[in-house]
Amino acid sequence: MTLKSRFDTLVTVLGGSGFVGRHVVRALANRHYRIRVAVRRPELCGHLQPLGRVGQIHAVQANVRYPQSVAAVVRDADVVVNLVGILFERSRQRFDAVQAEGAVAVAHAAGAGGARMIHVSAIGADATSTSHYARSKAEGEQQVLAAHPAATIMDPAPRAVKPPGAVANGSPGEPRPPRALCAPGPACRADAKAPAAAASAGRRIEGP
Repeated sequence: MTLKSRFDTLVTVLGGSGFVGRHVVRALANRHYRIRVAVRRPELCGHLQPLGRVGQIHAVQANVRYPQSVAAVVRDADVVVNLVGILFERSRQRFDAVQAEGAVAVAHAAGAGGARMIHVSAIGADATSTSHYARSKAEGEQQVLAAHPAATIMDPAPRAVKPPGAVANGSPGEPRPPRALCAPGPACRADAKAPAAAASAGRRIEGP
């Protein structure tokens, strides 16, 4: 199989206009990837254009609540990074619709297109939590792995990359260790550049 250069590798970043997203986009641009930023309001993504060279970063419209729009922005991508998440519910933006059903829509689209997937979750993702937010994040993780078993699940905990079946631990509000540790390396860094580093990794760092 012929390996693509980074200049020819297309990375779709869903939710790339937020705080974490803009840093991920910058890190990918610095690594010379072609970047498709998929957001609900692409007209508000002008701040991303200066992060790369001319034509390197392209913003397109997508909404994870609509699988067809997700499939369109994932088409032809080599790597898919899902950063979409909400901290509170409003109107049709509900935790389950965005962080569980939306996440699995991304996973299905990435799997159907043969793309690598990196799903960024949350430190507090826990199926047994009293928080609807935390439960929806945990449900998203499980559904992503069911739909795309080779997906990489990442959270902001130090060096945390979670394998299938990883269980959250610790109590809300308390520091807790990562749910799983990958081998030391740049892909394990728990900062905004970690998804970009994972996209660059030449080996799987998740799963059995």
